[in-house]
Amino acid sequence: MGRYIDQILQPGENVLYSTNAHWIFYLPAIVSWILALALLILSRATTTDGIVLLCLSASAIAALAGLYWAIRGWFHRLTTETDVTDRRVVHKTGFINRHTFEIALDKIESVDVEQSIAGRIFNYGDVTIMGVGEGRQTISTIASPLAFRSAITAR
Repeated sequence: MGRYIDQILQPGENVLYSTNAHWIFYLPAIVSWILALALLILSRATTTDGIVLLCLSASAIAALAGLYWAIRGWFHRLTTETDVTDRRVVHKTGFINRHTFEIALDKIESVDVEQSIAGRIFNYGDVTIMGVGEGRQTISTIASPLAFRSAITAR
């Protein structure tokens, strides 16, 4: 599976900046695996058979949930592309049910970046692109949103 942007580049068009969904999508999986490990350690620290079985069962459930969230986060990151070329901004999500939008750079009126405190610390955020006659498009939870905005506005 090649990159979407490589399939749609026009002759003479160059990719200036590429970004992806932020690794924060893996956070539920990380928390779940930490919980599974804590429950596994707790099962080894106790001697009551009922509590050991309960901890091991809960640990297995948390590990399976972590595996599900890890695969889901990986697939989301794999199927999401956001690129700035010397002519347009291209954003694609999805694999079978694909959603794309493209906005020509000369049609972009403004680019807004919204970051929470965690977003500022871990360098992710939402970018809203407002186009002249194109409407408003929001790209959620992308890595390095300020660099992405600079790639769009620095012409």
